[in-house]
Amino acid sequence: MTAPQADTTNAPRADMADAERGFGELRGGKLGVRVATTPDEIDAALALRYRVFYDERGAVPDAATAASRRDRDVFDAVADHLLVVDHAIGPGPEGVVATYRLIRAPAATKLGRFYSADEYDISPVIDFPGQVMELGRSCVHPDYRNRTAMQLLWRGIAAYVAMHRIDLMFGCASLPGTDPDALATELTYLYAHHLAPAEVRPRALPHRYVEMRRLDPASLDPRRALAKLPPLVKGYLRLGGFVGDGAVIDAQFNTIDVAVVVKTELVTEKYLRHYERQARDAAD
Repeated sequence: MTAPQADTTNAPRADMADAERGFGELRGGKLGVRVATTPDEIDAALALRYRVFYDERGAVPDAATAASRRDRDVFDAVADHLLVVDHAIGPGPEGVVATYRLIRAPAATKLGRFYSADEYDISPVIDFPGQVMELGRSCVHPDYRNRTAMQLLWRGIAAYVAMHRIDLMFGCASLPGTDPDALATELTYLYAHHLAPAEVRPRALPHRYVEMRRLDPASLDPRRALAKLPPLVKGYLRLGGFVGDGAVIDAQFNTIDVAVVVKTELVTEKYLRHYERQARDAAD
């Protein structure tokens, strides 16, 4: 996920009111998921991203990023930031424990590109006949890496998808490390079992393309290979997701990226049903 030039301002989005008119908050015990509505909440998400990506996972910051201790780029100013908030800590920025960055096509138009275009030819996605949305910068505080927090994030995404009538989600998902051979099992499994249909298949840019089929697929135990994948990648697959052709080494973030595509008609219905119940209850 090579970052575009950092935006060192902390200005709120021009269309922040859109987020305030969003789906509200979905609760799961002391945790809630919603879209950030203030600059301070977005700043808390950027700070969490820095702690996870740089302090914990070994990403290499530039001088401005290290000084601010914020993972920030130009896309943050046009994105919606999905938050999981621990109300036992506080209902605002102090309680932010997980985040996901969501970029719809109108927002990407303001910058002339999606983030994933730095790694992949995403023209098949852009040409898809429907509304598309890019997912990225997902992270969860170490103390909250459990089923509840992840389910809340997916419920929030499902609610957002329903609200904005998104037809296709895509983005880059990361595997730890930068040695493709150390990830040969995972990359081969993804290519052999979850390659996207040609009509929506991103392909790594030629100068960044890393072959994913590194082993004979017949030599793999699919169950064990699946178990080795990061939870986020497994989450995409459970939602019926596919991967693109080719991996990309991201030396700055100490990861190998794969492109992920999810048709929202395949999103697990339990999330959508739960959101619809929440919406009906709110209307009563």
